[in-house]
Amino acid sequence: MALGTAATASAYELRFDAGRICLDLLATTHPGERLDGLEPLRAWITGSGLVPPGTPLAHADAGWLVGFRELRGHVGQLVRGRHTPGVRPYDLALARVNDLARAAAPPAPRAVPDEDGLLVRELAGPPGCAALLAAVARDTVELLTDPVARAAIRECEGDNCPLVYLDTSRGRRRRWCSSEVCGNRERVARHRRRAALARA
Repeated sequence: MALGTAATASAYELRFDAGRICLDLLATTHPGERLDGLEPLRAWITGSGLVPPGTPLAHADAGWLVGFRELRGHVGQLVRGRHTPGVRPYDLALARVNDLARAAAPPAPRAVPDEDGLLVRELAGPPGCAALLAAVARDTVELLTDPVARAAIRECEGDNCPLVYLDTSRGRRRRWCSSEVCGNRERVARHRRRAALARA
């Protein structure tokens, strides 16, 4: 990774390849905490598509960080809970996600011309934390209540990789969160095992 500020480094490591916004939020825990400050949180909010690029998020404060981390924990409990209603942590997580999903939506998007005259999307006003959390919570509700999407949730088969993704591959044969990361590690390990056997 190129040298740079901590904020740049964290933004560089954010991933948006899990197939759903709520699953992308889960990916911010591996291999370490990615939402370790307001700049990475702002980068994640924009990178996830919750707001259009360039949306001012300077009003975000430490409460936002707490809110997104708490929601992330609830999403993880529900996605990894494997349909365990009646189990207290699962029920509490479900109740909290449902509560968050009821909040107001972010300001309406509108089309405005940019400096080249092309139409770009922007929000009619600054988004609030509750509205953004609601968008992620609604995405979670949609994922959990859609039997086809729910059946496509997979955990990465990579060594020590806890990431969860939506498998939309042909034949539902995707094995890793990322072919470039965990897939490459597995291929290198397989090659080393074969080379070691050949030398033995």
